Amino acid sequence: MRLPNLLATSKGRLTAFFCLYMTEGIPLGFAATAVATQLRRQDVGPAEIGAFVASFYLPWAFKWAFGPVIDVFGSERFGRRRGWILGTQVLMAATLLSTVLLKLPEQLWLFTVILLVHNTFGAMQDVAIDALACGTLQEHERGTANGVMFAGASIGQLIGGSGVLFLTGYTGFQPTFFFVAGCILLVTAFVVLPMREAASPARLVAAGSRLRAAGAEMHVFAITSFRSFLGTRGAFSGLLLSLLPAGAMCLGLSLQSNLAVELGLNDDEVAKLNAWSAVVAAASMVAGGYLSDRLGRRLMLSIYIACMGLPVLYLMSMLTQHGWIMPVSPNAANRPEVPAALVTALWTASLVYSVVNGLMYGTRSAICMDVTNPRVAATQFTAYMALMNLTISYSAAWQGIAVEAWGYPRTMLVDVIVGLACIVAIPFMTHKAGAPFDDDAAPVRARAVAGALGLLCVGWVPYRIWQEALGAAQPIAGTVFTLVFIGAALFLLAGRAVLGESARALTRVGAWIAPLLLAMYARYHIDRIAGWFSFAASPEALTRGAELLFRGVPLLAGLVLLLLALRPWGELRPQPAVAAAS
Repeated sequence: MRLPNLLATSKGRLTAFFCLYMTEGIPLGFAATAVATQLRRQDVGPAEIGAFVASFYLPWAFKWAFGPVIDVFGSERFGRRRGWILGTQVLMAATLLSTVLLKLPEQLWLFTVILLVHNTFGAMQDVAIDALACGTLQEHERGTANGVMFAGASIGQLIGGSGVLFLTGYTGFQPTFFFVAGCILLVTAFVVLPMREAASPARLVAAGSRLRAAGAEMHVFAITSFRSFLGTRGAFSGLLLSLLPAGAMCLGLSLQSNLAVELGLNDDEVAKLNAWSAVVAAASMVAGGYLSDRLGRRLMLSIYIACMGLPVLYLMSMLTQHGWIMPVSPNAANRPEVPAALVTALWTASLVYSVVNGLMYGTRSAICMDVTNPRVAATQFTAYMALMNLTISYSAAWQGIAVEAWGYPRTMLVDVIVGLACIVAIPFMTHKAGAPFDDDAAPVRARAVAGALGLLCVGWVPYRIWQEALGAAQPIAGTVFTLVFIGAALFLLAGRAVLGESARALTRVGAWIAPLLLAMYARYHIDRIAGWFSFAASPEALTRGAELLFRGVPLLAGLVLLLLALRPWGELRPQPAVAAAS
């Protein structure tokens, strides 16, 4: 029997993208819920679990970098997007199955590395799916599809999290890896393989090798992204909204599963909690988009974000009332008795949080679509989503550290306060229908971004000198500076293309510095790298030399960026003819 091509009909497209997004949610739910729960049960600390959860979100934070690669190296035979989806799903299943024989928690480091690779393929799949959606969905379908896709991701997290925990009681933990891989491959077999992607329009191909074509695509990517994010106030505000936590986040991260284990919930009970939370969130995502269409996205999103803190504050007050402040090992000899009221409070807070978080999730993605330039929709929207994933990563990291240092109630209070900051950006997230996607303030935004990135790069030097003073918070600061270096590198590369001959010498220096900024990630592996070149000099000498580079490169980049902040950036002003045409 020949399976249908789901992309051929409207209902089929909604079904296909629901299933595809479900395969994105499965590995995230598996790691954030199932694995995190098992690690806590094996007495791994909240900080280590937070670092583990943070690590596998990183590929999703930087998934925008895969866009040009997927655009250039596409196969018309398999479908330019379908081929990537097919390949990445097979590799996701393969990497997951390779972890079956690992011993946890002894080999947690290797497990983390493999899951990082696994989620890298997942992030590549996400970019290909979004690109397929932008080219396949009809305009009147996109609102409904947006809610359906995120609902699919939520159901996927339910399968990967609660589904695995349910099975663990019958099969043990690591045999459930076959279940997770099987779910992904079922979508591959019954959805992706029968799909027939429409032929892509003819494209101008750069002369020479595919490598040159990839370089040209990356060049265009940098310019279009640069103009898209700085062109309007709404698009620029989208960056701020994406980089800040959208409301309190702790009940959607590992803090919740940590508490569930400490309060005595077994695997089946944790699975039920997460199952109901996922179902409620999935329904709320569709409802949130529906309500925002009728009552106004900015108003409703602000209300949803403000309300996300209410269940967190309720649970915080209950923990304080019953004296459950600091983490308690599930294997401790003299564990305090768990009040039944705390278990009830956890259930109540989690379910209410799932409702509000679901309402927020669909609405936030819709408001980002509102300010996205249709000409670069896939690139710009993917970048917003990637930055939101980075927010999840650093939130998971700091909360794991904070719980061990401050305890649960204080961490939850800080989470609520920080989560309200993004509301400041929401009033500016608007774009009038038919209005151009660039305005006269774009040069001002470019100068502001250059100045901010420049100051942060310069600020790296004193941080590097006194970083030990931050103690356990160093990984959080390190992640922030990694983002700064990547943003600065992209800004310098795009700045050279935009400014052209008007700042030739300055932008040329910036273009040389950009790859060195990207290479700053090597600072985490300097001892190992020094060992590789021990034949040329002593590891100590190589380490000292590398440290000079690690301080000098950001300092030089910061100075170049500060000089660029003094440029007029007149090239970003809209041309009258273009504005009229828009």
